[in-house]
Amino acid sequence: MQRFEKTVVVPLDEEERELIESIERDEWVPVKDFKTEQQKSVQAARNTLKKDKRINLLSQRDYHQIQIKAIEEGMPYQTLIASIVHKYLNRSLAPHIQQAEVEHVCLRANGPDDTSMGQRPMTG
Repeated sequence: MQRFEKTVVVPLDEEERELIESIERDEWVPVKDFKTEQQKSVQAARNTLKKDKRINLLSQRDYHQIQIKAIEEGMPYQTLIASIVHKYLNRSLAPHIQQAEVEHVCLRANGPDDTSMGQRPMTG
């Protein structure tokens, strides 16, 4: 086995410390076909980084609702899902508020005479 110049490496955790000690005890042996193993490792890394990973996490009902919402929005459902996840991860996903809740909050905050919601106060 080819020897490399030893340098001081500070392990980050227990697993790395054990790995370094294992290497220093010469517990590792070379693989028989390095090129094949290298190609398998490269392919595994590429597969890990592929963009089209499949994740099954929606119920049938949610899946259909997302498809309907995507049609309403005029976009593919995959794009809608990606957008929702992106907004959630970036903390820009706004909570869904029903119109009745908005009107209730506005009326409570501004009093019954508020016309900002397009409603006129009831008269007589």
